[in-house]
Order: sequence, then structure tokens, then C-alpha cells
Amino acid sequence: MSSASAAKSLLDWYDRHARKLPWRVSPEDRRLGEVPDPYRIWLSEIMLQQTTVAAVKDYFEKFTRAWPTVEDLAAAPEEDVMKAWAGLGYYSRARNLKKCADAVATLHHGRFPEKEEDLLKLPGIGPYTAAAIATIAFDRHAAVVDGNVERVLTRYARIETPLP
Repeated sequence: MSSASAAKSLLDWYDRHARKLPWRVSPEDRRLGEVPDPYRIWLSEIMLQQTTVAAVKDYFEKFTRAWPTVEDLAAAPEEDVMKAWAGLGYYSRARNLKKCADAVATLHHGRFPEKEEDLLKLPGIGPYTAAAIATIAFDRHAAVVDGNVERVLTRYARIETPLP
């Protein structure tokens, strides 16, 4: 199977089985022209580090009710952000979340950069997160590889050798 037909096969599977998540635009809504919100993608990617979707959903909804835009989050007192984060762990993520919101609001006029190299200059955004934001929010080609992607690809390619 060619890489193009493999990609199409995986994307078709995703279109049929995608979970409904509060930060995600469904495949059907994408076909109707809705585009992902980079703020929501960034927020979910930061929250999902070192935890599960089930643990993040309520926090995500609480954050987006309190701070619906990156400018709102930038304007929030850090102690309010830390309080809202309580229970998600890895509190440096919350501090960097606030720093990143401040940078996007002031340096980028409330708009996330579209390119990976520019996203990497923001506090708390590493290679995986930059690639995820660029790919999901801006339809850029980027390699977004984590343990979940490795599992899918090994199953798809029927690789039985355990990965490191």
C-alpha cells in the first residue's frame, strides 16, 4: 500500500470513529467549514500532558468558561489560573500556560503563530506541542509523534517488536 493510500485509510477511519471532545472540531463540522481554534488546541495540548482525556475534560471546560480567549487568560491573575489548575498536577505547566498566554496576547496581538519555529519560541511549548498546534489548528504538515501515534502505527504496520 502506498503512503498516500495508507494516510487516506487512516484519515477515513478517524472520520468514522473520532471521539467528540470539547476542544476538537468534528470531521463533519470541518467539512462544513468550521476551523479549529488555536487557543483551544493549545490549551488542550498543555492540559493533556502527563494525564488522560477523562481527567482533562472538566478542567478544560472550566478554563474556557472562565477564560474563553487567550487574551482573557492573559488578563487573569496568576493565582486564579493556579487555583483553577489545582488537581491537574505538574504546576510548572500552569505557570507556563499563563506566561504563554501573556506572550501571545502582547507579542502576537492575541493570535497564535502558525509555524512550528515561531510556536517553539513561546513559553511552555516544546516540539510535540508546536507540531500539534501547527497541524491541528493551521493544517500545516508537521510530525506529531507520541506514544499514541506509535501504538497506532505499530498496529497498522503489524509491528510486533516492542518499541523503546
